[in-house]
Amino acid sequence: MTLALKLEKVLAGARFALAAAALAAGLLLQPAPIAANDTPPTPPPQDMPESEEAAVAAEAGAQADVVTTTTEEAAAAPVDLGQQWGIEVTSIRLTANDHMIDFRYRVLDPVKAKELFVRENKPALIHQKTGKVLVVPSTAKVGPLRNSDTPKQGKIYWMFFGNAGYLVKAGDQVTVVIGEFRAEGLVVE
Repeated sequence: MTLALKLEKVLAGARFALAAAALAAGLLLQPAPIAANDTPPTPPPQDMPESEEAAVAAEAGAQADVVTTTTEEAAAAPVDLGQQWGIEVTSIRLTANDHMIDFRYRVLDPVKAKELFVRENKPALIHQKTGKVLVVPSTAKVGPLRNSDTPKQGKIYWMFFGNAGYLVKAGDQVTVVIGEFRAEGLVVE
């Protein structure tokens, strides 16, 4: 089987998993179609239950009501993720009609990157403007929407964060926390 066919199968599987997760989460239910010249209504924010938010924030080592880094601080003291954690962020963007945030990263050093692949380390995405914490959804059939296989050098891995209430918009800064790993000041595409 050629590399192109393998890649096509992997992408098809990922699309299916994402669609299944969105369907399972009830995210594909949309109101009546909007005319081309209308602007879509902005749904009210849907916060996760306070206890779940607090648990995720505590596990991520962040406080949900505190913005930890300003733009100036992030620019002044950049963390070399490749040097410290053995990864390079390739993208962080809105996907699934802005219901999810797709975080992708390339493994440069599998030994340093192992922290990101520990299943017990629950990923969290912190919206820097509001301090709200978003988590990786988990479905009954697919499980958590993230990679947790053994990391391999040069391979790009992914995870999806739920974006309840369209909280995160393109251009917003976020922080991704996984165990001890912390990537601050990431700008969402």
